[in-house]
Amino acid sequence: MTASHAPGTPRPSVAASLFLALRPAQWTKNLIVFAALIFGQRLLDGEAVVRALVAFLAFCALSGVVYVVNDVVDREADRQHPLKRLRPIAAGALPVPVALGGAAVLGVVALVASLWLGVAFAAHAVAYVALQLAYSLGLKRQVILDVLSIALGFVIRASAGGAAIDVPISQWLLVCTILLALFLALAKRRHEITLLGEEAARHRAILGEYTPYLVDQMIAVVAASTLMGYAVYTVSSDTAERFGTPWLGLTLPFPLYGIFRYLYLVHRRSQGGSPTELLLADRPLLLCVALWGATVVALIYHPWTLPR
Repeated sequence: MTASHAPGTPRPSVAASLFLALRPAQWTKNLIVFAALIFGQRLLDGEAVVRALVAFLAFCALSGVVYVVNDVVDREADRQHPLKRLRPIAAGALPVPVALGGAAVLGVVALVASLWLGVAFAAHAVAYVALQLAYSLGLKRQVILDVLSIALGFVIRASAGGAAIDVPISQWLLVCTILLALFLALAKRRHEITLLGEEAARHRAILGEYTPYLVDQMIAVVAASTLMGYAVYTVSSDTAERFGTPWLGLTLPFPLYGIFRYLYLVHRRSQGGSPTELLLADRPLLLCVALWGATVVALIYHPWTLPR
């Protein structure tokens, strides 16, 4: 079965379809790779910046490869979904052999780039691909393990950013990363359940294991834990000594507003199906993240003390 193409609209070329199948809009998820660069105080180190950029591009390629494999595996189910049926593979615009061939070539290039960044980074890259393939082939059908797998993918990205520039990443930062990623993954599950309604379990069996109430309970626990973890990290004496400032705790209002704004959009606007699209589309949320990033950089790097 092949999804019909909308009449009157030109079918995209195979090359364009392959590019879209890599889901470039989702590459913003890989920005977590730069966390080690910022919090490791290497943002003004040119070589470290270049290495972090290569690491980012490598993970963009690897995540694109995983998306292609996932869409190949899920193509029949995606054709029954109101939104996913428009994906190139499900819609029939991208033949499966071409999709897998393109993904294989891109994967090899990304792994070669990973080796250039060192064995430690390459190990992270392989671990990321292995985890995502395990997710596509089985973990996504296991209740709770499905969202934990997604969250662990972000932890691997964050840790890989440290490996790329040879900077140890704080355990607190990894804790905050997994909690925030888990929050977003659960919000996405809730959106899927409410969007598909009674058809949710038919589209994907694992969705039948969740209910909106259960997911809301999980989200409440994770959201509170995320904020608490971030608060403890920013006000701890170790953090103040490391960055030379006791004021990082003042950035707490940004994650508070960001999480509350996200919950508002999920519950009142029925959004949350794609965290990256939601972030880029909602101006208050985007402004909050931008202000948080600018404030953190200013506090860590003290630009007002730099020599003129």
